Amino acid sequence: MLYMPSSFPAADLEAWFKPSARSEREQALSTLDRLHIVTAKREDDKSQSYSLSQGFQRSLRHALEGSGTHRTFGVPASKAERGEKRLSIEFLDQHARTQWEGILFFMVSGAAGFAPGSVKMDVGPGTKKLLHAGSLIRNVGQITKDGFTFVLQETNAQVWNLLIIYLKMVNEVREAKNAAIRARTNNPDQQLGMSETEVLSFLFMLGSLELGQDYSTSTLSPTQLQMLDDLTAMGIVYRSSKESRTFYPTRLATTLTSESGALPGSDTATSEKSDSKAQNKGFIIVETNYRLYAYTNSLIQIAILSLFTKLQHRFPNLVSGKLTKESVHRAVQSGITSAQIISYLTTYAHPQMQKSNPPLPPTVMDQIRLWEYEGERVETTAGYLMKEFGSEKEYKDVADYATALGVLVWRNDGDRCFFVSHVEQIKGFLVKRKEGRAGR
Repeated sequence: MLYMPSSFPAADLEAWFKPSARSEREQALSTLDRLHIVTAKREDDKSQSYSLSQGFQRSLRHALEGSGTHRTFGVPASKAERGEKRLSIEFLDQHARTQWEGILFFMVSGAAGFAPGSVKMDVGPGTKKLLHAGSLIRNVGQITKDGFTFVLQETNAQVWNLLIIYLKMVNEVREAKNAAIRARTNNPDQQLGMSETEVLSFLFMLGSLELGQDYSTSTLSPTQLQMLDDLTAMGIVYRSSKESRTFYPTRLATTLTSESGALPGSDTATSEKSDSKAQNKGFIIVETNYRLYAYTNSLIQIAILSLFTKLQHRFPNLVSGKLTKESVHRAVQSGITSAQIISYLTTYAHPQMQKSNPPLPPTVMDQIRLWEYEGERVETTAGYLMKEFGSEKEYKDVADYATALGVLVWRNDGDRCFFVSHVEQIKGFLVKRKEGRAGR
């Protein structure tokens, strides 16, 4: 589609998919449509076709062909700008690991019972404000339900979530500054603050940079220079000082557009040369008597476990404790759900436990759920209720389409109604049905 002079017929697209892959097809088209990458339109003969948006098509061509002068992939620093030997990848990994683990430990340390200042973790005021803005923490030491979900994610997903919060904050701060300037000067054209477009451009550029290569700051805008300070505090880039004419992307930056976002090694790992997956996965054993053993000395992992476990003993590479009614209730009151606890224990279950299906003892999973239900918690889901369909066929077609998209949360065939988490694509589907009937 990138080089096609005309739009791509929907009939040709259909030929690429097996009938059993309808769900995958609809999800892919839905994602591309929401990102405004692919647009659908109807020709004069009422047949549907797809085309790439012109801006995306033009930019992707430039990226693949190396054309244009926009320097999308950064400008490597010269020897004059560097002024000293290039930093090692090991140093950059250490910087990224220290800063990122500091953020995670700050989030869980208070709720886990660590005294303030007992462990030196350098988290700047800007990062703390970011965590508050994203509702990941309430106050110092109070992690939220969203915060616990954040901590349980893969590193790559964590980085993107925090960057999305950063992008929203940039927009809000810029709008507030501009509103204040306009009110003070009566000049509607005067603008101040970071550009949201330049922030996005810089984030995507980071994902294409090379680990271990230093890049010049001479081509960066004021917005992007300000970003360097913020991203250095998160460990996503490294810049020795505000006056430095170069910066380095760390592994957190260069893996933004890949699936391998985990940092190798750990400060608290028993072996610096151990595989990252071996350190971060498969270290928890849970017995049917609710006893828990975790082969780790990572402060972050210990802090997370203590959120819902009564820890009793700690050894150089092992902590032990027990899942109790009181410890689970404490976690539930902090906004952590039983599903999140079970998911964490399952994800990091020891390889010996992974041989069973499910990895956790069913009695333990059931008891964790029962302890949560004792608090009579109610979980809400934001979305849209669809009802009052004209016919049984219309209801079934739209409900099946929502199921294929993966947005269906609940349905009641008897009352012809269902509940979905997103409604944009369903609206488009209904419009197309109406146009199809009008054409006939």
